Amino acid sequence: MTDKYISVTQLTRYIKYKIDNDVNLQEVFLKGEISNFKAHTRGHYYFTIKDENSRINAIMFASQTKKIKFTPVDGMKVLLTGKISVYEANGGYQIYVSDLLEDGVGNLYIAYEQLKKKLEQVGLFDKSKKKKIPKIPSRVGVITAPTGAAIKDIISTIKRRFPLTEIILLPALVQGAEASISIVKQIKNAENFNLDTLIVGRGGGSIEDLWCFNEEAVAYAISECSIPVISAVGHEIDYTIADFVADLRAPTPTGAAELAVPNRLDVINYVEQLTIRSKKVLKHKIDFLNQKLVNIKNKYVLKNPMTIYEIKEQQFDHLIEKLKYTMQELYYKKEKYYNNLMNSYLFKEPTKIIDQKKNKYIQLLSKLETLNPISTIKRGYSIVRIGDGVVTSVKQMKKDDKFTLEMSDGEINAKVM
Repeated sequence: MTDKYISVTQLTRYIKYKIDNDVNLQEVFLKGEISNFKAHTRGHYYFTIKDENSRINAIMFASQTKKIKFTPVDGMKVLLTGKISVYEANGGYQIYVSDLLEDGVGNLYIAYEQLKKKLEQVGLFDKSKKKKIPKIPSRVGVITAPTGAAIKDIISTIKRRFPLTEIILLPALVQGAEASISIVKQIKNAENFNLDTLIVGRGGGSIEDLWCFNEEAVAYAISECSIPVISAVGHEIDYTIADFVADLRAPTPTGAAELAVPNRLDVINYVEQLTIRSKKVLKHKIDFLNQKLVNIKNKYVLKNPMTIYEIKEQQFDHLIEKLKYTMQELYYKKEKYYNNLMNSYLFKEPTKIIDQKKNKYIQLLSKLETLNPISTIKRGYSIVRIGDGVVTSVKQMKKDDKFTLEMSDGEINAKVM
């Protein structure tokens, strides 16, 4: 009864035989968009060729890649020639590419570049606005799918490196049409958990699988989040808009966990070093203060305390003597001034000073009387004036000038003829 059953290998080989012998599949011409591209170290190219509805794995061996004049990238539209066959290890059919031509860039790649340029211009990638990731966080939030390798890698890495950190999982869709909405919702929800750091990401995949992390809404949610954000999307070669907006980009989810928490052994070593340094500083301080105490105890003044009193007593005596001398000098000066004042003629003959001042006053009055212009006029002289000015020379006057002749008993108005 079991003779009719065949093994998986037999079935796969049969299908491979059928495909390999189908002349229509020996030379196939395809056009589509490159996705999930990887260049192997041996020179082979592995990628997916896709259109809007389907995809197929592709491989191009190093012997054929040497003929290509360009470097394939995700999102690039290409024209390729190859044959269809089955890879027996996984039973999947794929195209073995013999020739590859560039045919433009795919729509998703164009959309990615356009949004990247737009967000860069409005400042979402500004490095000066990036928040610092705490060195020793108490609580780390993780936004990713609740199942899969990404969350397992993050949890295991954090627990291994620094088990004191609490992990809060905020489950979200990370693929599909509703994924961006789910991610934005959980980023906003993360504000309620008193987190020190937030990891947002997922494992690797094609550009379509990772596209939710290229959505504008997700970019703004990360930018507006008050918690430092580490992006961890895909593999090391994958770059999304979220990577540029986040405060720190990790190459993988495991890398994000390593960046989020320190290595406990490093922390232990650091604490031990601080302990050693603290003990050294404390010992140095104690030794210094002990020596200072010894120096104080050995001071001459403490061993001979009466010395302080004796010195101050001597200084006090000196000040008293100085005060006595100063007071005596001041007294002698005042006494001398008083005697000189009492012996001056001002006190002995005060009338003599009055007579001197009176004679000097009479002399000054005589001089004033002599210089008085009115007295001169009374003696027969007159003063010639033009306006308010006094005429002292005939050169100051000309014909028809009107002037005033001032005399002792009045004035005469006249005119030069």
